[in-house]
Amino acid sequence: MMRQEQPATIPFIGTGGAPGRALEGLYVPGGDDRPGALIAPPHPLYGGSIANPVVTEMALRCGKLDMASLRFNWRGVGASAGETSGELEASLEDYAAALSFLEDSVAPPLVACGYSWGAVAAHRAIEGNASVRKLALVAPPAAMLERERLEAFAGELLIVVGEADALADPTALTSIAEGLPRTQLVTLPGVDHFFGAGTHELGVAFETWLRG
Repeated sequence: MMRQEQPATIPFIGTGGAPGRALEGLYVPGGDDRPGALIAPPHPLYGGSIANPVVTEMALRCGKLDMASLRFNWRGVGASAGETSGELEASLEDYAAALSFLEDSVAPPLVACGYSWGAVAAHRAIEGNASVRKLALVAPPAAMLERERLEAFAGELLIVVGEADALADPTALTSIAEGLPRTQLVTLPGVDHFFGAGTHELGVAFETWLRG
C-alpha cells in the first residue's frame, strides 16, 4: 500500500549537544515492523534536493514494499535552515541528524542510501551504527569512497552506476567492489551520472535488492 508522504522537520543537534538548526524532510511511513530507508540527495551546491528524480524514485520503490522512507534537504537548501555548504563535514552532520530522526521513527533494521555526494556522506556517516544493515550507493564518485569503511560494514551493500558515468567511474567502482563481502554492483547501460535516462532501471535494481 502506497502511503502519503508527510513534511518532516528534522532537528539538528549542534556541537556539544546544543540545539541547532532544523532540516527539511519528506517522510513516508511504512507498515508495522517494516524497515526504513534514509535517502540523501546530490551535492547541495549543484541542485541536490529532495525533489531530485533519483531520490524520488528510490523513495517510491520503498513505498512499494511498504517501507518507511525519509529524504531530506541539506542545510541551506529548500526550507532547511543554515547556509549551503560544500564541506563534507557539514553533510556528514546533516546525514547523521536525519538518520537519528529516522531511528526515532522506525525500528531497525535501517537502510542508508545516497546518490552521488549523498552516497559519499552515507557510507561515512553510518560508521559504528548497528541499526543500519543495508547500504545503497548510487553513482558514488569512486575517489571519495573509502574501501576500508566498506570492508568494515557488516551489512549488505549495493552500488549502482551508469555505464556512461563520467563522474563516478564505473571501472574504478568495479575495482572497489571486487572482493567486498555481501556486495552487489549494478552497471546500467547507456546511463550517465545525471540519469536523464535510466531512472526506472535504477528503481528496478534498487527494489530487487531490497527484496533480497
